[in-house]
Amino acid sequence: MATFINEPSHTFGEYLLIPGYSSTDCIPANVSLKTPLVKFRKGEEAPISLNIPLVSAIMQSVSDDGMAVALASEGGLSFVYGSQSIENEAGMVARVKSYKAGFVVSDSNVSPDATLGDILALKERTGHSTVAVTEDGTPAGKLAGIITSRDYRVSRMPIDMQVKDFMTPYSELICGNEQTTLKEANDIIWEHKLNCLPVVDKNDRLMYFVFRKDYTTHKSNENELIDASKRYMVGAGINTRDYAERVPALVEAGADALCIDSSEGFSEWQRITLRYIREKYGDTVKVGAGNVVDREGFRFLAEAGADFVKVGIGGGAICITRETKGIGRGQATALIEVARARDEYFEETGVYVPICSDGGIVHDYHMTLALAMGADFMMLGRYFARFDESPTKKVNINGSYMKEYWGEGSARARNWQRYDLGGDAKLTFEEGVDSLVPYAGTLKDNVRMSLSKVRSTMCNCGALTIPELQQKAKLTLVSSTSIVEGGAHDVMLKDSRQIR
Repeated sequence: MATFINEPSHTFGEYLLIPGYSSTDCIPANVSLKTPLVKFRKGEEAPISLNIPLVSAIMQSVSDDGMAVALASEGGLSFVYGSQSIENEAGMVARVKSYKAGFVVSDSNVSPDATLGDILALKERTGHSTVAVTEDGTPAGKLAGIITSRDYRVSRMPIDMQVKDFMTPYSELICGNEQTTLKEANDIIWEHKLNCLPVVDKNDRLMYFVFRKDYTTHKSNENELIDASKRYMVGAGINTRDYAERVPALVEAGADALCIDSSEGFSEWQRITLRYIREKYGDTVKVGAGNVVDREGFRFLAEAGADFVKVGIGGGAICITRETKGIGRGQATALIEVARARDEYFEETGVYVPICSDGGIVHDYHMTLALAMGADFMMLGRYFARFDESPTKKVNINGSYMKEYWGEGSARARNWQRYDLGGDAKLTFEEGVDSLVPYAGTLKDNVRMSLSKVRSTMCNCGALTIPELQQKAKLTLVSSTSIVEGGAHDVMLKDSRQIR
């Protein structure tokens, strides 16, 4: 007879934190969000730790090399999506590892024959006002000039006027070269009162831009997640089919951590994949596994050699696994049980295997709840998909900007490997949807705002570190009426536009 668990499973929205004693030291500036990414032995430091407890989901619509650089600059880690060719994924990883902080590859490029209309359309699409003019219109073409908003006035110029007739030509530009350091580039910018400095190679081909506005940005990024060579750190997704070819390519490209991307991790396929990595690389290659929702699933993967374990099935915003298959568990209940299993395993073996909460984060306060319930860090998809740095297009829907966001189990992604059960190499039915999410701006601004809320709540609980929060937190289930009471109610909200 089937095993029945009669207690209902719960998700984050059904819990609240109860405040604890806060000393005078409990101020947000004193809170540390550093957390282990991979397993370690008792009394030792984790080989890799995050400076903030956020990683981006292994999804086409979320994690490419651009997202990886942006998130690493804030202290988190991206797992570049694996539902692409091995060569493309390894290329993204290599670009992150070779990225020179402050040196920006141009994403706004035209040829001299383009028109003012093309410039305006490009600016609308990218939001960037500096456009590189290269002979072939590519980011690495021979530099012919640049265009900024100071080079044209829409009201006084025909829309079909060609770029070559109003750009600032190469002969009038001050440029850096292959040997120019970031410090030297910034010195040139300040000395000549420039907004940006093009950097070209010996054949006058564009390599990078260095922008004046980025100087203070990089000075303020104290949380950057970098390796021993001061390169940004990056993760990469793998699957249980082509791991023997994909893993070596990603390791060669410089990936700092790997993660098996699967909708359900309690399977022999994951143990086989982990065994291959351990036999070939020992403990030098760090790899996470999952997803699981109970104690047995965690123990299976921990004993199989996973460096961290992902928790969550069916809780993602674009996931319909529960709807199509009836498989899953409320995220809070799953996380609480797996956290207990992790602590039991640590007591028994002296090995701490971090857990990652994957899915179910709707509001910022859910992040704090997830940490309090035992998560070492969180994997987020919808959250990051809303930002400028995600790889999807920004579209205007009825006057509001949105970003495209689709699941790996959708017909658009067709990532059958993620749902592989050893059968035919195809996606038999969808377990994800194709959707839109409200555009939210830059990653930096949003992440810093979200984490300021986390730090403030931790202070309310009397905790200055994540382990301290997990030890001191008091959580209570709430009724449906309590949830209503928790928001604005019994008032008429003002519309600021009506106030004069």
